[in-house]
Amino acid sequence: MPEPVSAAPAAQPRASLARRMGLIAAGWILVLLLGGGIALERTLTRQVESNFDEQLDYILTAMIASAEIDPFGEVWFYRALGDQRFLEPGSGLYWQISGGEFEPIASRSLWDRTLNLQGVKTTGEDFDSEVHFYNSAQFTGEPLRIAERTVILPGSETRWTFAVASATEQMDAQIGRVRLILIWSFAVLGLGLLVMALLQIRYGLSPLRRVRAAIQKLRTTGANRITDPLPTEVQPLVEELNALLDHSERQAEEARRHAGNLAHALKTPLTVLTNAATARAPDLGEAVMRETRTMQRHVDHHLARARAVGRRAVGHARTNVMASAEAVRRAVERLYPQGRLDIAGSRSAEVAIERQDLDEMLGNLIENAAKYGGGSVFVTIDPDDEGAEGRDGECLIWVEDDGAGIPEAERIRIFDRGARLDTGKPGTGLGLAIVRDVAEIYGGSVQLGTSEDLGGLLVELRLPRAE
Repeated sequence: MPEPVSAAPAAQPRASLARRMGLIAAGWILVLLLGGGIALERTLTRQVESNFDEQLDYILTAMIASAEIDPFGEVWFYRALGDQRFLEPGSGLYWQISGGEFEPIASRSLWDRTLNLQGVKTTGEDFDSEVHFYNSAQFTGEPLRIAERTVILPGSETRWTFAVASATEQMDAQIGRVRLILIWSFAVLGLGLLVMALLQIRYGLSPLRRVRAAIQKLRTTGANRITDPLPTEVQPLVEELNALLDHSERQAEEARRHAGNLAHALKTPLTVLTNAATARAPDLGEAVMRETRTMQRHVDHHLARARAVGRRAVGHARTNVMASAEAVRRAVERLYPQGRLDIAGSRSAEVAIERQDLDEMLGNLIENAAKYGGGSVFVTIDPDDEGAEGRDGECLIWVEDDGAGIPEAERIRIFDRGARLDTGKPGTGLGLAIVRDVAEIYGGSVQLGTSEDLGGLLVELRLPRAE
């Protein structure tokens, strides 16, 4: 026994579009807030440190402005410094003056401690008199920020180094408060932005949910179009969906029409066989062979129509019209050797149709013209070829004969399945119907008129030109 064929696994759905958009939004919010927060934190931190250094510089400048040299060559203040913390031991604010061979002079707040300063940087007779700021950890548990400057006071040749030191606890606390405020502010801001992004995603994708509801309505109510007004961005999708529905309807109509054509074509042979079998006709075997060949031709023909629909979907066919017409002429001339068949027009014209289908359309038209005409058939490919490019991408083919033509009142009915005006000649009445069906499958058309040159029927076939 043949092994059972396992069903193909269902395609796994990809990640949700809303989830993707949410992750992208969350990622960008995180990156931007993190980058902006770090930049803002550094800016504010530098500002706090700058303000702290400005206070130290102010005190240092006041010290230098209040300093004088006493008769013993040492530095003394002719006016007291205003900040009382210099008088409180361990207050966290200190000053110190050192220079030459003199013992360092320090504020009362230092008590028995001494600041270890970087000192003056000397290059020959020049020295650096700018203010320098740096951090120091010389006191255990009390990090310091030190501002120092080396100057030469009037009345002295000694290079004195003035220094002011302050514990950074207050500055660190202020920086900590700034960072805490930034963290909470950016956290709330990020959360708010994320919520807004999620709401925007939900609102922005709501038209897709409406499309899904409209499609469900199509399935449950039998409607054949989506008519709900939708945003501009979604409308092309709806238009494509409606075009797909139109295409499916045309496919179904084509299938019904082909089934009707086939049923109509098989009806007569089956009736003949039924009657012959019922009457026990002596030529029953011959009738069976004849009618079964007819039915086989019809079946093959309509199977070819079904294949034409499939080939049309591929959309890559290219067929030279002149080559197809020449091939048909050779076949028709063998069937009607007494007739005259002329072909003129563009030899380079190509249509987006499979060669088999073009041969069958031209074969039906040219054979009908030879069968029902007066003996002359004229085929023109792209009449007035200079204007062929202005036909909106269509190739025009004329098939003319010198017969009696078809009255204008009958030109619509003649395309019906089985319609025949001349029943005295053999045929199935499917020729023009087949030409119309195949032309419409490929997006073309066929019309009937009167030939101005030959006086008979003019069949005007328009087919899509190959790109």
